Amino acid sequence: MPNKMKRPIRREPSWQEYQFSLQRKAAYRKQAFKFFQYFSGFIILVVIIYGTSVSFSGTVCQQIFQKSVILSKSSAEEIKQEPTKQEQTKQEQTTLLTKKDVQGFMRNVDFLRLDDTRFSVKVGNRSYLVETTLDNSLQHYLSNLLDRKNARNIGIVLMNPRTGEIHALVGFDRTGENKNTCIEGLFPAASVFKIITAAAGIEKCGFSTGSSFTFYGGKHTLYKSQLRDGKNRRANRISFQDSFAQSVNPVFGKIGANYLGRETLIDYAESFGFNRTIDFEMPMTSSCFSSTDKTFQLAEAASGFNRETTITPMHGALISAAIVNKGGLVEPTVIQQIRDEKGEIVYRNEPKVISYVATEGTSRALYTMMRATVSSGTSRKAFRGANRDKILSQLDIGSKTGSIGSRKLRNVRYDWFVGFAEEKNGNEKLAVSVVVAHEKVIGKKAGLYARDAIKQYFQHHFDQKQCEMHTRNISKGKNQKPV
Repeated sequence: MPNKMKRPIRREPSWQEYQFSLQRKAAYRKQAFKFFQYFSGFIILVVIIYGTSVSFSGTVCQQIFQKSVILSKSSAEEIKQEPTKQEQTKQEQTTLLTKKDVQGFMRNVDFLRLDDTRFSVKVGNRSYLVETTLDNSLQHYLSNLLDRKNARNIGIVLMNPRTGEIHALVGFDRTGENKNTCIEGLFPAASVFKIITAAAGIEKCGFSTGSSFTFYGGKHTLYKSQLRDGKNRRANRISFQDSFAQSVNPVFGKIGANYLGRETLIDYAESFGFNRTIDFEMPMTSSCFSSTDKTFQLAEAASGFNRETTITPMHGALISAAIVNKGGLVEPTVIQQIRDEKGEIVYRNEPKVISYVATEGTSRALYTMMRATVSSGTSRKAFRGANRDKILSQLDIGSKTGSIGSRKLRNVRYDWFVGFAEEKNGNEKLAVSVVVAHEKVIGKKAGLYARDAIKQYFQHHFDQKQCEMHTRNISKGKNQKPV
C-alpha cells in the first residue's frame, strides 16, 4: 500500500496571541474607516469642482454654438446677442413711425384747440411726445381775432413755402360737426382757381402779363353772351395781368372755353393738387375739380364761377407756396418730431417737393400778377396804406381773392384770400390761406385776417432779427481789444 501523506497538525493560538490579533484587526478597521472618510470627501470635492466646470464650459459651448448658428444662418431659433452697428441701424429703422402711423393717432387730436405746441399722446400701451411746427403765440393771436359772431366757418393756414412747415392752423366751425376747417372743410374755390387757369394759359397758349383781351359786360358776371370775341367799340380791353388782379370772369371764361379745353384744365388742376391725396400727418380731404366739354361749363370752371370746384384752406396755402417756390408744390407738415418714452426720435418731418406744377418763368409771371392784385386789384382795400406801415412796407405781398355765394345754404357767402408775403431785404417767406363763410352779416373779411396774420408773423420775425443783431454787436464789442 502506498504510504499516506501526513497532514501538519494546526496548533491553536495562545490566549495572548488571540488578544493581539483582535487588537490588530481593530486598528486595521479604524484606519480603513478613516481612509473611507477622506476618500469620500475627496470624491465630493471633485464632483463639486467638476459640476462648476461643466456649467461654465456648457455656457461657453452654448455661446459658441449660438454664434455658429448665427454664422451659419440657421433658422432654428432667434438667439439674443450684441448687435453690430449695421444691425443696430436696421433695428432703429424698424422702430420709426411712418406718416401713415402718425395719421392713425393724430386723427383724434384737435389741433385747433391746442394749449401748447408740444403734447403727449398715448397709443395702446405706449406714450409719445409730439413736437409741432406751430407758433404758439401766433396761434393764440389769430384765435383771439376770429369773428365767431358773424361767421359760419373760418379757416386760416400760415406756412413756410420752402419746407411746407405749418406756422399756424386756426379755425372755427359753427355747424357743430367738430371739423378741422383747415384740412377737412371743402369750400367752393371761386376765383382762386384763376391761378391754375392763368398757369395753363401762360404755358399752353404763350400768354404773358401784357397779353391783351376784350370782354363785354361786367367784370364779375358770366353769361354765354360774354364769351364771344368782341372787336367793336362796346368791348372792354384789358391786359392779362389786370384781368387776373381784378378777377375778370369773362376773360378767364374765354381762356378756358376757347383756348384751353377740358383736358388741359383737368391736367393742370390735378398737377396743382386737385383730385389727389396729399400726404400729411393728419387725414386731409382732397380738393375736387371736374368739367364737361360744354363751352359754358368750361368757362365757369376756368373762371371759378361755379360751386363744384372745391378746395381746403390747406390746399390754398400749398398753391400760393408753389408760386413763391418757383413752381414747387411742397408736402405740408405740422409735426417737427415725435419721441418715444425713452426720448428716442421715432418720427421727424422731411421737407419734400411733391412735384413742379409750373416752370420758373410761369411762377414769376404769376408772382407779378398776384402782387398786382394787392397793389391795384381785389386786395387793394384790405392792404390800403401798407406802403406806410412799419412792417408791411418791408414786404412784397401777393394774393388771389375769391368770393361766391352758396347754392345750398341761404345767406352764406364764401370769401377767400390765398397769397404770400416775402421780405424785401431778407429771405423770410410766408404762404397764407384764409377762408370765411359769412352768414347774414358780412363780418371780418378774409383779406383783413390775412393782413393781420402777415403783420403779426413778420413783426415777430423782425424783432427776432433785431435781437440777434444786438447780441452779435455786443459780442463783437467784447471781443475787440482796446487800442
